[in-house]
Amino acid sequence: MINLNKITHRGKALFLAYDQGLEHGPIDFNDKNVDPLYILDIAKKGKYTGIVFQKGIAEKYKKEIKKSKIPLILKLNGKTNLVKGDPISEELCTVKEAVKLGASAVGYTIYLGSVHESNMFDDFEDIQKEAHKVGLPVIVWMYPRGKNIKGKSKTELMAYATRVALELGADIVKIQPFGKLKDLAWAAKSAGRVKVVSAGGSKKNENDLIKQVKEYIKAGFIGMAIGRNVWQAKNPMDVTNKLKKVIWG
Repeated sequence: MINLNKITHRGKALFLAYDQGLEHGPIDFNDKNVDPLYILDIAKKGKYTGIVFQKGIAEKYKKEIKKSKIPLILKLNGKTNLVKGDPISEELCTVKEAVKLGASAVGYTIYLGSVHESNMFDDFEDIQKEAHKVGLPVIVWMYPRGKNIKGKSKTELMAYATRVALELGADIVKIQPFGKLKDLAWAAKSAGRVKVVSAGGSKKNENDLIKQVKEYIKAGFIGMAIGRNVWQAKNPMDVTNKLKKVIWG
């Protein structure tokens, strides 16, 4: 059994995600949050249980990440939003590189239902084996996408996503939540012993965000991997403290 204590606190998690630069381009950033050091400062002051970076930022800011003592969760794959059609996210970084960069866990995105699903499954299998050999937890970003999912229930796909994470051997699954409490609870139950965290998603009203997080925790999620709703906020620490209060009580 992989030990999740390095990236959780009392069994719960709050990860600060900053992989949006590759996934969305700099459209999400302003003069402040375009700087990775600003994000790292939020993670340090807020005592996040992990910070999510891609390889390039992890390399260029290695010294500051180490000094912050915030556990690094290194994303091993990614894509831009420029290529259309069924998505595929190829491996960009190895587990070996993650170890060298001092990562406490690795992350990998799978687009469930994409015509390229099997390619991502193949990559994930190798990554999971290698990461577990060296004791690193594996977090899977499991997002149903592509033409094959059109017309299918979002809540059913959400539970399918968490179940696939269990079947593939992930330790934590990050999902986009949909539906009511019973739907969220079924997704958490479908994950078995895989821990579930919610994506933060696009910027939303702070009160709505906190209300949603309460539902996720009630449903059995262990926390969140959140980005824009924190580092785009006027007062990131205020949002952080409210999230921590909900997650840890």
